[in-house]
Amino acid sequence: MKTQTLSLGLASVGAILCASTALAQTPVLNVLTYDSFTSEWGPGPAIEKAFEAECACDLVFTSAGDGAALLARLQLEGPRTDADVVLGLDTNLTAAARDTGLFAPHGVTADLTMPVTWDDDTFLPFDWGYLAFVANKDTAPVTSFRALADSDLKIVIEDPRSSTPGLGLLMWVHAVYGDEAPQIWADLADNIVTVTPGWTEAYNLFLAGEADAVLSYTTSPAYHLIAEDDDTKTSWAFDEGNYLQVEVAAKVANTDQPALADQFMAFIAQPGFQDVIPETNWMYPATKVSLPTGFDTLTVPSKGLLLSSQDAANVRDALVETWRTALSQ
Repeated sequence: MKTQTLSLGLASVGAILCASTALAQTPVLNVLTYDSFTSEWGPGPAIEKAFEAECACDLVFTSAGDGAALLARLQLEGPRTDADVVLGLDTNLTAAARDTGLFAPHGVTADLTMPVTWDDDTFLPFDWGYLAFVANKDTAPVTSFRALADSDLKIVIEDPRSSTPGLGLLMWVHAVYGDEAPQIWADLADNIVTVTPGWTEAYNLFLAGEADAVLSYTTSPAYHLIAEDDDTKTSWAFDEGNYLQVEVAAKVANTDQPALADQFMAFIAQPGFQDVIPETNWMYPATKVSLPTGFDTLTVPSKGLLLSSQDAANVRDALVETWRTALSQ
């Protein structure tokens, strides 16, 4: 009896060792991204499942706050970063991200279907959208920042130091008003209920009724329409144009999983990734994908605004200071 028990015990130990060995041999790809991407309702879970089905690897998403916080983390960590791929910067941050020297060319040829020409060999776009204020349909819309400042409407916006839509808003005001932007911010100050670190906090405050509108995207009402069968939300197109956001991914040059990182970068432009973007990240995909019913009802601005990555880098610090000064009065 003791012999049988000993044999069973040895067999169990052997099984555990085999399982441990197999686990140890599974390569891990670390992707650094933003909070909403990894949430249970975001694109992360579906993309993880689809990529792991073909990579024989463990895809691990790590979130670091909102999009702009990614750059701050990378600048702090430098070459010590554990990330193999960074996903969630946008064109307002790519020049500063490039200056870190952390990234390698993506090597991906993709048939992009965005409203802008793309020739960046380091940062690969994965989705895009128009920034816009989202409100209930029964809220009287405004069609310019001046009209918004002259109104009694209350808005929630995101901090440009930690959030990509928040930074995009600064670029948007600058693109329209140039040297008059400080006055616009001064006039908007009493419309702003609060400034949140990221998009999720801002949108939740709007949904809780804390403001008339929130800085988000023209595609945000699609979530309510498709996922909640709620057609009460809309977004405002401004006569002066709406600012574009193009979200990108990049491969970390000193990754210890270069082949796997390359495989994931290529996967970004493929259906397994692109197909889930419209109904999880609620943005437009970067490649041609059939959009779900409901996207045809969304607001489409007549004009898109976008600074080049270098122009955005050149004015970023000054715009943040102008914004901070106006809101601190």
